[in-house]
Amino acid sequence: MSDRIADSTFLSTKDLAELLKTTENAVHILRHRGRGPKGFRRGRNVLYRREAVDAWLRATEAGDRLGRTTAQANQLGTKQVV
Repeated sequence: MSDRIADSTFLSTKDLAELLKTTENAVHILRHRGRGPKGFRRGRNVLYRREAVDAWLRATEAGDRLGRTTAQANQLGTKQVV
């Protein structure tokens, strides 16, 4: 991730796609379906507050049952079979 993205208060769709390691189109689809971070229009562009993106990522991680199970197993030093 570039320093520009790490230090920015607002992220563009392109910045968010880079942060998530996905395409701009995937970010557009998330927004259209109401499943992505909250953003707002600024002219033709959509901007995302960095705090909103971080909160959305935390909520997404918390809602990922398999990810939580794997993380807990890693903390305990055991392998989890799913």
